[in-house]
Amino acid sequence: MTIYSEEKHMKSKLISVVCLLGCIALTSCGSGGSKENTPPELDGYQLLWHDEFDGKTLNEEIWTKELRNPGWTNSELQEYTDSEDNIYVADGNLVLKAVKTQTDAGKDYYTSGKVNSKNKADFMYGKVIVRAKVPEGQGLWPAAWMMPTRESYYGNWPKCGEIDIMEVLGHAPDTAYSTIHYGEPHGQQQGKRVLEEGSFADDFHEYSVEWEPGEIRFYIDEEPVLTCNDWFTAAPGGEEKEYPAPFNQTFFVQMNLAVGGTWPGNPDETTDFDHAEFLIDYVRVYQKESYDTNVKKPEIIVREADETGNYITNWDFGDTSVDLTTPQDWEFLLAENGKGTAKISDNMITITTEAAGDADYSVQLVHWDIPFYKGHTYRVSFDAKASEERQIITSVTAPYADWVRYLPDTKLTVTKEWHSFGFEFDMNQRDDLKGRLEFNLGNCGSTADVDITNVRVEDVTE
Repeated sequence: MTIYSEEKHMKSKLISVVCLLGCIALTSCGSGGSKENTPPELDGYQLLWHDEFDGKTLNEEIWTKELRNPGWTNSELQEYTDSEDNIYVADGNLVLKAVKTQTDAGKDYYTSGKVNSKNKADFMYGKVIVRAKVPEGQGLWPAAWMMPTRESYYGNWPKCGEIDIMEVLGHAPDTAYSTIHYGEPHGQQQGKRVLEEGSFADDFHEYSVEWEPGEIRFYIDEEPVLTCNDWFTAAPGGEEKEYPAPFNQTFFVQMNLAVGGTWPGNPDETTDFDHAEFLIDYVRVYQKESYDTNVKKPEIIVREADETGNYITNWDFGDTSVDLTTPQDWEFLLAENGKGTAKISDNMITITTEAAGDADYSVQLVHWDIPFYKGHTYRVSFDAKASEERQIITSVTAPYADWVRYLPDTKLTVTKEWHSFGFEFDMNQRDDLKGRLEFNLGNCGSTADVDITNVRVEDVTE
């Protein structure tokens, strides 16, 4: 394998932490609804500030009630207000409540709550812990996340960076996501935890992030969810900013309960707005005494093509020991009500669909970490057949660069006889060393089994 390095030299000068109110003013709260009377000491950390929400009103020395009109972002439906119907403190919790009303014309109208600590409790680097209970319901979207104090410092979103400590979609409350956004083009890295039993709406859970100069680590109930150390940001067509930009500036914490939007979809008749409450027990921010800011972007190990020029591992599925449940080489994925299995045998992989799900990617086979270089031409080829004639979709995507399609989603008709498929595309985007080949079998009007083999991705640049 070869090493691809995008290292940038960092200044060795230590960057001091900024906390606009100071620790003393912000660490005077009680325990709220948690089991702890006072925030516990954490080895290697000092308590910077916290709010246990044990009073009768919101502490506005820390928090600002953010006001936004409907549709401000992500096509969300709610108006964020400062009304006590939407934001209040009760029983040791901050409550952000979504409310459904109707306009004079009889149209559904939604209000909700959002608070942020911008220009009041900003800081750079630390450990943030949020203990919260989320609501369940189609179209509800609770989140605890962080944005930079000066969004324009590196440029508007996503160039400025974003740290999402937790997000849960109300229609699938057994899954919680942690994500970072950055870059130009938009890059993101996302991890998730799926509960084996119950949901995050059943009880309080602890969501946390450890943000350091060269690494960001996410946890749910102290279990690791995602570790990130490879990110970037740049102006369109410009040089990358010095690593670890954009995550080397002060950020603030915010919590909100969105209604509708591009990710969760809109509420429907099943959504119970009587219980549409996002409960936050506490927010605690810890910080180390000092941080080493002399960090460098990690070297990336780049996959090399085999002796035949193929970037695909186990291209003929001759190795039956491959673990299809991990994001390494081949992986089989289910989402959005898709159900099925994948099995390697007889030099092919057989995908059996039990439920097609609600999206193309509801039943999905992918191959990770394929390098694609700007200005090169690539060829994708494979053989496929099905137990009954049906459609599948193939594409080459950018999971770390806003899901750009290098090879557009391409519908294919697969029959009961083996057929060879082949496609070429030009790579017109910036280098992507972690591209992904996809086979999507969800929501295609069929649950017929599909067999695939002889998968190849080749650089055919002349």
